Amino acid sequence: MYVPEHFSIKKPEDLHRIIHSHPLGVLVTLTPEGLDANHIPFEFDPGKGELGALTAHVARANPVWRHCRDGAEVLVIFRGDEAYISPNWYPSKHETHRQVPTWNYQVVHAHGRLTVQDEERFVRGVVARLTRVHEAGEPKPWKMGDSAPEYIDGMLKAVVGIEIAITRLEGKAKLSQNRETRDRLNAATVLAEKGHESLSRVMRDAE
Repeated sequence: MYVPEHFSIKKPEDLHRIIHSHPLGVLVTLTPEGLDANHIPFEFDPGKGELGALTAHVARANPVWRHCRDGAEVLVIFRGDEAYISPNWYPSKHETHRQVPTWNYQVVHAHGRLTVQDEERFVRGVVARLTRVHEAGEPKPWKMGDSAPEYIDGMLKAVVGIEIAITRLEGKAKLSQNRETRDRLNAATVLAEKGHESLSRVMRDAE
């Protein structure tokens, strides 16, 4: 990934925040047929290993787990907040007419080695933890025990667990840091008015 120095995310906690806030990652793998990409919700444990670990499950019918045995190198992309930026939102544009459209965004690339975990206990744990996290905001959170045991057992047999030991994390936050402060702040204001409050907030905090 091309990352100019002024767009680079340096703090681990900022990288972790994006992963936690946007857990649907794009798992990119190299298969005998070429590059493949799968969109998978991941669980991230920053305390496991040197840089953290990602766990998830995929359908047993998905060939990705067969192609990625024995510590295959993979890439997982986590896309954070993003939005189009019009040059009309920059006050300086109306003075110099020397601005162009762009796109602001945050993204994290997690490089690592994938291990297949085809054990019922591992898969059950991954599913249970993901469920707890994403059901937490519901008035009556769904849990695996709400379904008949034989139904859950059958569903678990239809998936395979994967674990990725992260070897490198890199992040990019393109937030108009290369613009005048007034341009960045006004663009953030317009984004908030358009409903992009989260991106607006990080743009205001950007340096």
